[in-house]
Amino acid sequence: MKLIDTHTHIYGEEFDEDIQQVVDRAKGRGIYKIFLPNIDKTSVDRVWNLYETDKETFYPMMGLYPGSVTSDVENELKETLEWIERPGVCAIGEIGLDFYWDREFEQEQIHAFQTQLLWSKERNNMPFSIHCRKAFDETLKCLKQDNRPKFNGVFHCFAGDKRQAEKVIEMGFFLGIGGVLTFKNAHLAEVVKEIPLQHIVLETDAPYLTPVPHRGKRNESAYIEIIAEKIAEIKEISVEQVAEQTTQNALKAFNLE
Repeated sequence: MKLIDTHTHIYGEEFDEDIQQVVDRAKGRGIYKIFLPNIDKTSVDRVWNLYETDKETFYPMMGLYPGSVTSDVENELKETLEWIERPGVCAIGEIGLDFYWDREFEQEQIHAFQTQLLWSKERNNMPFSIHCRKAFDETLKCLKQDNRPKFNGVFHCFAGDKRQAEKVIEMGFFLGIGGVLTFKNAHLAEVVKEIPLQHIVLETDAPYLTPVPHRGKRNESAYIEIIAEKIAEIKEISVEQVAEQTTQNALKAFNLE
């Protein structure tokens, strides 16, 4: 059984003491491709250093995370473009809008998002990973203004309702489903039940959003198997079916077919 973690931060300092064991555990569970989304200039070297250790397993994304956007957005974007131009970068990410805490840099976030969308378009519809938190309508508006017939990438950590899921899928995105699916009273299970498996990819977002029964502890890529098992349970199909389809979906999302 082959699985793919389409979004994880195992390059972070939380894994400095045991990164090789973390990778070995993931591979032991059948996770053979792991996608590493960048955050900002503080994480670039960490992403790249992990990628350099195993280019067959790791796939780096480069982008400017919305929560890292400041009033110095133009210089931040200039640096970001240099990272995206590196050979080996498979996607732009993670990018988007995040108004969960405040809207201090709302316009700067929107500008950064629109600029990185343009870079994707200029690079033959390069895939990208969207971070959207308390900003669905604003994110949708930016995407519509892009005027692209179809997008290519993943709506990371999707937590919306069925109507929002259908809008995202219609635009060409896959839904990134992770540990939240296993949380008690998570409405996401109802959405996943209704959405065809052909539109879903698996992710951990490690070290965050650790699935039950490990909730409260550090997340890691090996736990992708738990997400696959939960989807299989919800859809009343085999975990092998989930693994096969979501792996195909991930390869398609990142132009690796």
